[in-house]
Amino acid sequence: MKFKPYANYLSAGSVMIAGVALGLFATLLSLDSGYGFDPLRAGPWTAWPKVGGADIDPYARAVVSRSGEAPLGRDQGLAFVARADSSGAPLDADCEYRIVDPLPAARFWTLALATAEGRLIANPAERYGYSSVDVLRREGGAFEIAVAREARPGNWLSPGGARGFIVVLRLYDTPLDVESNPDPNSFPKIVKLACA
Repeated sequence: MKFKPYANYLSAGSVMIAGVALGLFATLLSLDSGYGFDPLRAGPWTAWPKVGGADIDPYARAVVSRSGEAPLGRDQGLAFVARADSSGAPLDADCEYRIVDPLPAARFWTLALATAEGRLIANPAERYGYSSVDVLRREGGAFEIAVAREARPGNWLSPGGARGFIVVLRLYDTPLDVESNPDPNSFPKIVKLACA
């Protein structure tokens, strides 16, 4: 039997190329699935408390580096993201939603719409979000924010021409305990009303 050394090199090279391709695919998949490990969940809301701290994991560091964002430091607050409504259905810009309080305790908060990549959505009203100081409130302090393409009276945010969107809730100087599971009932409800 004649020995063919090039066949061994060819099969070893094929295995190495397949390994590199699989590794790159797995890395890209993990970078597109969030900020790494240890998410903090409360209903449709998800935060990654370690992203702004010294104990950030390598995957979260890569996501932050790729996006160019400056995350909140752990002592500054938490950023929660909702990609689905309170029933678990993905958010759709062709649908109308109502975002209603309550909110976890925080000195200051902001609530905005963004693209799936986290960029603000251009819209005709040039209103990108609300904060605890400029949201219109009912008697007793409760609030409601409408999300729809067409203008609504009161607090209204438009998803603009985007197909999908996310809702970003930032809580500044919050006593929320990140080591335990937060109560989903203390977070805003995202209620789907109707779809076009």
